Amino acid sequence: MEVPEADLLRWSEALSGIARTGLGFTQSLYERERFEEVLKVAADVRAAVADDRAPDEVIQEWLSLVGEGVPGYVTPKLAVGAVVGNDRGELLLIQRADSGVWLYPTGWADVGYSPAEVVVKEVAEETGIDVEPVRLLAVLDGLRLGFTRIPLVSLVFHCRVTGGALMAHPLECSEVGWFAEDRLPSPLAGVERWGAHAFAAIRGEPVEVLFDKPRRPIWRDG
Repeated sequence: MEVPEADLLRWSEALSGIARTGLGFTQSLYERERFEEVLKVAADVRAAVADDRAPDEVIQEWLSLVGEGVPGYVTPKLAVGAVVGNDRGELLLIQRADSGVWLYPTGWADVGYSPAEVVVKEVAEETGIDVEPVRLLAVLDGLRLGFTRIPLVSLVFHCRVTGGALMAHPLECSEVGWFAEDRLPSPLAGVERWGAHAFAAIRGEPVEVLFDKPRRPIWRDG
């Protein structure tokens, strides 16, 4: 049976997380050797999916991130995103300068700011549009969506426009714009997962918070 690349990447990151967390807590030299071996296996699995870096380079990066005790417990990074609509029912999207992929405005959660505050800041910085968060719309796994190669959880807020004018960030965005549901740009990361939900919220329809349902079984199924 052929294993999907998304599963291989997830397994690699899971093994890496287990090994780095173990290195952060153990004082046993024997256990450290075993965890470092697990890191090597994880790096080889990742290399089978993404050949952008050599396994040894990935291992060194992982080792450089190992903390001690609770700071060494490996968790996904946290990102925040914004679903912003206008009075024509269009969605605000950015084209990332680094990849050319389109997505709603998004960024890493910064220390010292609440997720909702980061949303306001990121949308203004990336698009020139001022917004007010209305509600949490989705909690999504970036690896499962396929728009990242590192583990992250994305908190997506539905926001309303309060002012500003379109202006793409000169470094982060190649382009910004408003798009109707039937005229979306491509490639648009993960739109099959969140797109319908986003436009329903923009139309004012009642929607629940979207989240990734548990796999059955959680580990083996894609």
